[in-house]
Amino acid sequence: MSASTAERPRPADTKKVHITETKMTLKNWYKHVNWLNVTFILGVPIYGVVQSLWVPLQLKTAVWAVLYYFYTGLGITAGYHRLWAHSAYSATLPLKIFLAAAGGGAVEGSIRWWARDHRAHHRYTDTEKDPYSVRKGLLYSHLGWMVMKQNPKRIGRTDITDLNDDPIVVWQHRNFLKVVVVMGLLFPTCVAGLGWGDWFGGFIYAGILRVFFVQQATFCVNSLAHWLGDQPFDDRNSPRDHVITALVTLGEGYHNFHHEFPSDYRNAIEWHQYDPTKWFIWVCKQLGLAYDLKQFRSNEIEKGRLQQLQKKLDSRRAKLDWGVPLDQLPVMEWDDYVEQAKNGRGLIAIAGVVHDVTDFIKDHPGGKAMISSGLGKDATAMFNGGVYYHSNAAHNLLSTMRVGVIRGGCEVEIWKRSQKENSNVDYVRDANGQRIVRAGEQVTKIPEPIATAGAA
Repeated sequence: MSASTAERPRPADTKKVHITETKMTLKNWYKHVNWLNVTFILGVPIYGVVQSLWVPLQLKTAVWAVLYYFYTGLGITAGYHRLWAHSAYSATLPLKIFLAAAGGGAVEGSIRWWARDHRAHHRYTDTEKDPYSVRKGLLYSHLGWMVMKQNPKRIGRTDITDLNDDPIVVWQHRNFLKVVVVMGLLFPTCVAGLGWGDWFGGFIYAGILRVFFVQQATFCVNSLAHWLGDQPFDDRNSPRDHVITALVTLGEGYHNFHHEFPSDYRNAIEWHQYDPTKWFIWVCKQLGLAYDLKQFRSNEIEKGRLQQLQKKLDSRRAKLDWGVPLDQLPVMEWDDYVEQAKNGRGLIAIAGVVHDVTDFIKDHPGGKAMISSGLGKDATAMFNGGVYYHSNAAHNLLSTMRVGVIRGGCEVEIWKRSQKENSNVDYVRDANGQRIVRAGEQVTKIPEPIATAGAA
């Protein structure tokens, strides 16, 4: 039997009722709890905190704990995550061993188990098949999915053939408990003990408590990175970008970018963004330890950013009053327009569009007499420089007063007819199907000021 075959998961027993399929009650709640994980994730750290009350923290031990925190953290971010879960770059054998050992020291499961769940998370983000969906609650995505039993039949299926064929992954998976004991506890303890005689301090601070902080930092990628921050590339799902999450997770906080471009070895693409994992991988490349660093084309990244910006603009645009769309306005005969204006209705025609300015006459900045002189007439020239070259704001305000279009000899009616005939119409529309009117492109705006006759 090959190693890859031996390490494949056994098919779940579909006939046996899993505990998660039964309602949690006061009598059976303890059956829903994953007591093994509770012991390692919560119980052991509590023991470490209690012991720290009697074990003084030496400066050398503190420095060593921080350094080892970064090393084991990189084992997860650069190793488990970007190398094995996403194949964002390739690593030489020495680097693989280095990262597999570091990841084991973080005590977050084997590479194979971790990467398998993470691929399911990406494939089924925010759904029932997402093993740590934030839709089930922030606390659940951070810790609940670990301390409560999960039904393996509900976790989305993913392909881990490449992991099963990686000898480092297979070896670490088979010997994971040994790796945890050695790299998680013995190694940090021995460094502090042999280095400066602080055996118990190394065990408590560089071992137990360091593991707790690394785990909580990683769990923030599942929770905080799906809750706090902006969504510059896509807002259909929960991943977000935020510098605070990046600081906590060694650069994994630019999660909206990561979910859009998961095979990119970077999480942060701007020079000023904090991503030590990216810097580590880049340095490894310079040393010949890493190669084939994958990057999405900047053109595609910018397209995604621009599309999301446009989506946000469309959402804001939809909340504004742009006036009745031209294709929904009734067609008026010129004589009817003139007649209604003579009978006291404040109608004014500009570029073939009829506007009812009755309630605006008294507020017209140019005075009542000026606007009243255009009622019942074609005021296109007056509005576009004949009397005053009106501002962009004036054209926008005017659009909210539309009541009709004049029949014949007007491009507005031609546009309407073209729409009904399904011909090409020179309109740009937003995601909501509404016409986008840019500054200076209002239908009442004439590109150049209309020349007026000189004085006699």
